[in-house]
Amino acid sequence: MSAIIETANLTKRYGRHRGIVDLTFQVQAGESFGFLGPNGAGKTTTIRTLLGFLKPTAGSAAIAGLDCWTQPSEVHRVIGYLPGEFTFDPSLTGAQIIAYLGNLRGGVDQQYALSLVERFELDPSRRFHEYSRGNKQKVGLVQAFMHHPRLLILDEPTSGLDPLNQQEFYRLVAEVQGQGATVFLSSHNLAEVEHTCQRVGIIREGRLVKVDAVHTLKELQHYEVEVTFAGPASPDWFRRVPGVLGVSLSPEGHRLLLTVQGTLGDVVQEAARHDATNLTTREPSLEEVFLRYYAPAPAAPAVTV
Repeated sequence: MSAIIETANLTKRYGRHRGIVDLTFQVQAGESFGFLGPNGAGKTTTIRTLLGFLKPTAGSAAIAGLDCWTQPSEVHRVIGYLPGEFTFDPSLTGAQIIAYLGNLRGGVDQQYALSLVERFELDPSRRFHEYSRGNKQKVGLVQAFMHHPRLLILDEPTSGLDPLNQQEFYRLVAEVQGQGATVFLSSHNLAEVEHTCQRVGIIREGRLVKVDAVHTLKELQHYEVEVTFAGPASPDWFRRVPGVLGVSLSPEGHRLLLTVQGTLGDVVQEAARHDATNLTTREPSLEEVFLRYYAPAPAAPAVTV
C-alpha cells in the first residue's frame, strides 16, 4: 500500500505564534485516518497547509506525489474538501451551489449527486441563508463527495448534523473507503473518529504526540463516577476494583468520587454490594483528557510513522 499523504517535518509559524511544528506522518491510500485533538491544537492549520492555502515555514507536504505548495491545482483535482465551516453566497440555493461547484470540477455524476442530496434529506430548493447550521453542513458534504475523489479531507464533518445524519455520514465513509477512497478526518470528537477511522494521529499544541491504531483510543476513555451511600463510605471498597484508577471521599463522607477506565460493570456491582443509593457518571471532555495525558509536555518529540 502506498502513501497518498506524506509530510516531513512540516512546520507553520505565525510570527511569534505557534502553528504546527515538525509534523511527520503518512496516510496510506485506501485508509481512513483520524486527526484528533482539542480545538486550537493545529488541526485546521495542518489541513490548510496540505491544501496549499498556507505556505509552510519549513518541511514538506505531498499528496499523491504532488507538492502541496507548488502544485496546488493538481492536488485539488484529487481531493474532496469540507472546511470546518462551509459558507457560500447566501442568495444561491443549495441546488445552484452544488451545480456551480460541479461545473468547476468539469462536471460530476448528476445521479450520484442527487442520491447524496436524498441521503442527507437536504432540500436543495432553499437559499443558503435560509439553511440551519446542519443543512449548510449537508451542502458541504454533498459537494465534497459528489465527484468521487481519491482523497477526502474533512474538517469536523458531523458538526451540526443530527444523530440520524451522523449515522448516514458514517455509512457513506465506509462505502467510499470500500471503493478505494482515502479519508483524512479532522475532529475533536472521539466517537466520530472511532466510527470512521482505522488509525489516528493525535496533535497537541501543534505537535504530533501519538499515531496508532484507532482502538488505542480506548486508553483515553475515562469516566468520572460519583457513588452515593446512605451511610459513611470507604474509598477502600473500590481501590482493588478492576478499572478504578483513583478514588476519593467527599467531605461529608457519604459520596465516593472515582476515576474509571473501561466498562463500569465491576464498579456497579461493588456499589450494589455496599447498598449505594445513587450512581452518576460523566465522560470527561476531550480537552480534559488531553490535559490529563499530555500536559505538561512543551518539548514533546515529533512522531514519525
